Amino acid sequence: MVRRSSTGADRPAGASVLDQDVTYRARPRALLVAIAGLAVTPALITPAAAHSAKGGRTLTVGSGETLELTETTTVSALTIKEGGIIAAPEGYRLTLTVNGVETGAELGELTDGHGGLATAVAAGTYRGKVVLDVAVANDVAYSDLSFPLRQALYVDAAGVDESRSVPSGVRGGTVTDTGARDITLLSDGESFNGVYVTGGGSYTLTRPKIAFDGNGRCDFIGYGASVVGTGEGTNLVIDGAVIKNEGVVRTAVIADATANVVVKNSTLHCADGSHVPAEYPETGTGDTRYMITVPWMLGLSGNVRTTNLLGASTRASYINSSISSEKWGALSVDGGSKCTLTAINSHIANTKGQGYGSYAIGSVTEHFLGCTFDVGDYALIHWGAAAHYGDSTKEAVAALNESLELGLTAAELKKLPVRSTVIDAGRFMVLWYAAGSVAIDGGTRVNTGKTTFMCKAVTAKVTVDGSRGAILNPGNGVIFQLMDTDRPSSVAVTDKPWKTEMTGTYTEPTGSATKSSTWVTTSAQATDATGSFTDIELNGDFYNAVRGGGNASLQGQNLVLDFTRSTVKGVISATTTKHRVPTITVARYREISEVTNTPSPVVNNGVVVTLGTGSTWTVTGTSHLSALTLAADAAVKAPRGRTVTLTVDGTATAIRAGRSYTGALTLTVA
Repeated sequence: MVRRSSTGADRPAGASVLDQDVTYRARPRALLVAIAGLAVTPALITPAAAHSAKGGRTLTVGSGETLELTETTTVSALTIKEGGIIAAPEGYRLTLTVNGVETGAELGELTDGHGGLATAVAAGTYRGKVVLDVAVANDVAYSDLSFPLRQALYVDAAGVDESRSVPSGVRGGTVTDTGARDITLLSDGESFNGVYVTGGGSYTLTRPKIAFDGNGRCDFIGYGASVVGTGEGTNLVIDGAVIKNEGVVRTAVIADATANVVVKNSTLHCADGSHVPAEYPETGTGDTRYMITVPWMLGLSGNVRTTNLLGASTRASYINSSISSEKWGALSVDGGSKCTLTAINSHIANTKGQGYGSYAIGSVTEHFLGCTFDVGDYALIHWGAAAHYGDSTKEAVAALNESLELGLTAAELKKLPVRSTVIDAGRFMVLWYAAGSVAIDGGTRVNTGKTTFMCKAVTAKVTVDGSRGAILNPGNGVIFQLMDTDRPSSVAVTDKPWKTEMTGTYTEPTGSATKSSTWVTTSAQATDATGSFTDIELNGDFYNAVRGGGNASLQGQNLVLDFTRSTVKGVISATTTKHRVPTITVARYREISEVTNTPSPVVNNGVVVTLGTGSTWTVTGTSHLSALTLAADAAVKAPRGRTVTLTVDGTATAIRAGRSYTGALTLTVA
């Protein structure tokens, strides 16, 4: 073992951190011999000039000069004049730390022809314990780009690889081949990574403190993230962490490529960066190689999400933790397939009034047990998932502990309290853009500023079991809104490194919907949106505004609702919707999903309602259905002092228990 110590310095933003000795396993570093020269125009300073700098010695790189360092070098002061270059040889990466803080790294421009991925040490003067660390390259491919990662700790199946690490960037604590304890990682440069665990390695980070201030570049590969766990067989546990980052896509935790990442007893927060690259398109891009802001078509803004889950069958679990973002998103699954995201007894939040709790794409499974959501817009943006919100019962947590290999001990399981999930969302609980399911049970309480469930003409499935106290409280009185998508499209570009820009516009359709000759509205179809509600009291409306008739290649879509031992008080109807503005561009991005409803006869937007055993619907306003079925003990009634009547294809018809009705159904209240 080789003993090294750090000298101490102020943490960014004025916070002080206690320095302790840090222990590393000794591992030889393969270093190049002195390089004779570079095929570049500027003059080359001989590496020997740097090697001789010891203790109080200083190093200066003049304008027009290039210095190539072939081994790690320590000086007390470094000056790089404008136009001066300091670099590592081919196959190596250079990182500058001052008093244990990574600093000076500047990313290239996005339009430089190479993705803007390379970092250079910025011109300036650096004083203190100045370490120029030469490490073996860790270049990670993503699509047609290669991301040159630099990290404080590189861990593989054999343990810490110091040849790929930047030891001078680790302050305090102890580092071994199986884990690191009480370390501090600080950065105010760009796209420096903290801990990178890969290749089937198993590693535990205990009480790390990480604060990165400066931009990252891509959260689809984790370039600039605090912690990355990636690769089949990789198991990463983060326990008691405090990670606070600020910067464009300066993500806290990345799980990728079939890894299993478990975060517990931790606090993660990421705040937006103030400097989006000037060359980045104002409307953003959906090209994931370059995407560094949230797509505005989601009705959001922001430039960093706190976590991302990627790859195939990757798992990320958050237990007894706080995960928050300023805007954009707290928990995300993006760019993966068949991943599993889990949160147990955790707080999930956006701190600046916009954002989502979780994002789900690629047939992902998401578990939320005993969690508290305090999110600006949505608890979930749904692009194809199965999501469950419930209580953190001992049985449920134990089952996940086993199936997901969370590694919780018997003592940890016993210590976790049983809690119900509470969702406070500024706009909607769920926004659907692709088919998938949401299940709500236990004592889950859902409070939304607006509609509870917002579905954009896809096969959504909602199941709510209120037998243990689950409740839905829509702020605008709408429980389920089914409507056409109002998400503008990206536009292809050919003169930029990115393939698309989000310059599309949504324009409200005019005129009446055209009746489809093939769509069936009187019975459930495979592509319908469905809701099943059991043992619950519901106060709110259910609307279907899908136009169909070939609009957006959709002939029609029904809203199919089943109620069992439940009461519902509100309007259930086909409707027409109207946005607050007829045209939505990036300048009005908050108008996405903002509609009013006018109950209207069914065209291609069937509403199929089943009042099962023990259920009652109190109709509060005119409702247009295409099918209604009542169990033998079910009832349809009006509020006290009023009466409800039914017409079927224009003919007044008595409403009787045990009967079914199809056609043009209109219920009115007088």
